[in-house]
Amino acid sequence: MKRELFTLTLAAALLAACRPVQPAAPASDTSQTRAPEKVTLMLDWTPNTNHTGLYVALAKGWYRDEGIDLEIQQPGATVVPNQVVAERQALFGISSQEQIVIDRGQDLPIVSIAAIIQHNTSGFASVKDAGIQRPADLAGKRYGAFGLPFEQPFLDALLTCDGADAGTIQTIQLGPTSDYRAMLGREIDFAWIFFAWDGVAAEVSGEPYNIIMLSDYADCVPDYYTPLIITSEALIAENPDLARRFLRATARGYDFAIRNPDEAAAILLEQVPELQTSADIVKASARWLASRYQAEAARWGEQKREVWQAFADFSKQAGILSADIDVDKAFSNAFLP
Repeated sequence: MKRELFTLTLAAALLAACRPVQPAAPASDTSQTRAPEKVTLMLDWTPNTNHTGLYVALAKGWYRDEGIDLEIQQPGATVVPNQVVAERQALFGISSQEQIVIDRGQDLPIVSIAAIIQHNTSGFASVKDAGIQRPADLAGKRYGAFGLPFEQPFLDALLTCDGADAGTIQTIQLGPTSDYRAMLGREIDFAWIFFAWDGVAAEVSGEPYNIIMLSDYADCVPDYYTPLIITSEALIAENPDLARRFLRATARGYDFAIRNPDEAAAILLEQVPELQTSADIVKASARWLASRYQAEAARWGEQKREVWQAFADFSKQAGILSADIDVDKAFSNAFLP
């Protein structure tokens, strides 16, 4: 799933225990009496456990309670969700901080309005016998690359921090149909994955990876949010009440997934039958994510300015951004319940 998600959006959608949360406040009387408004949300790729709260809220009728008739769409191989949301062909979408930073640098008017997960849950994975335990061990190894702008800067920062030279890594470009799982330990030594899916899947299979989690090296590569819920500047300006109602229902869904991961997984499997072939992964991933959706934040969805600024600064220093961006325009907590 990591490869497809990154190929589509050019960015990743991958820790403290979650403190108990209270259910979001019920909808106001005015939202219950208005006719449901048709609203489209575009995913970053195919449905997975990152999206559990959306499907829970949909199944429970919480969007309807807020006067919203929600349709969840998958983007398809040639569709970029951020562009679709910016053009208001979908009112909301799923994206990542990496992609938003790039797009804001190109004046695309999209805004992150909620962090689905509080910390980066991605890392560089290798099979157990590859001898890779820490960033310095990546030197001289074969990396299965997805062709993304942040891959080399992340590797450079990690290896430099650990006293090694990223220039010694052999990069092998993965094609659109490459199966990096099958290639690990054969054609390549390590790849970039989301632990919540691929890492959990490896554990379920009984063949867990060694993983260098980026969140463990936040002094080298700044922490960042992925995935995120996005909307357009135009929607915020013209219909802020819709953003509030949408997030009120969505927060209820994720609060439920935090408190009831097994039931939330069952709802996701019911709502997305094609995931039934990966039911064991879905259930294990839902449990793994439950404490990470909110982590130490005061409420689900909260974003910190310092996280945005640190990542924007890193992107500028790495040459990914040609100029500074105004991070205060890139995200907002104003619509969270």
